[in-house]
Amino acid sequence: MTTIFDSFKLDGRVAVVTGGAGLLGREFSRTLAEAGAAVVVADIQDTAAEAVAADLTAHGYTALGVSLDVTNPTSVQAMVETTLARYGRLDILVNSAALDPKFDPEALARGIIPGRFEDFPLDLWNQALAVNLTGVFLVTQACVRPMLAQGKGSIINICSTYGLNGPDQRIYVRANGQRVGYKPVYYTVTKAGVLGFTKYLAAYYAGTQIRVNALTPGGVYNQHDEDFVRNYSARTILGRMARKDEMNGALLFLASDASSYMTGANLIVDGGWTAW
Repeated sequence: MTTIFDSFKLDGRVAVVTGGAGLLGREFSRTLAEAGAAVVVADIQDTAAEAVAADLTAHGYTALGVSLDVTNPTSVQAMVETTLARYGRLDILVNSAALDPKFDPEALARGIIPGRFEDFPLDLWNQALAVNLTGVFLVTQACVRPMLAQGKGSIINICSTYGLNGPDQRIYVRANGQRVGYKPVYYTVTKAGVLGFTKYLAAYYAGTQIRVNALTPGGVYNQHDEDFVRNYSARTILGRMARKDEMNGALLFLASDASSYMTGANLIVDGGWTAW
């Protein structure tokens, strides 16, 4: 007898996670591996991707770290070919790679303080479009081909609450009035584009077993300073930022047969940020 828990199992399936060495990418890779999938951890930081895969392998899971530049069609195709050569199939794609200006201590220490819209550089705008939108297009285009040959697949595009609403720039101001920076224009624009891409593909693959959905996380705590945490938390119904593991259940749901009647949807996990 099968149970509801069986629908969440990914035994025999192969998943690709772009940005797999990132804060959430690592979580997604581990979640899919724990559910039974062989996971390809793909990231432009190839050493970090290999380290994530090695850690999963050391814990008894099946994983492979692969270098990937999502803006480079040759790199994207090489990643898919490596996946198929190693595992013979490709069932799940998580498009998690993105440029996302952070306001955690590491980013601030590196001087990543985005400025005003009026002065925002064109080269940074173009770079973000290349990674956050064109990268999703290129990777999906390459990964969907084996899914079509197999007759089934699940594509999950990672979005953001800032793809639904404009950023509240007030949360980037400290209690003493000092502005830390601005969430830049490209982030909202590209994440809104990811949602449009998700709906387009879901509709395009009508009549197939290719499902395309979006997962929209809220802000995830990563050693942010007290001012930021207080400002952000005040905007959520639950009164706090997310833990980095709190997107995993939603990710597994979308990747697995538990969401078999779901496509073209956007699953929001934001502590209530967008509800008021």
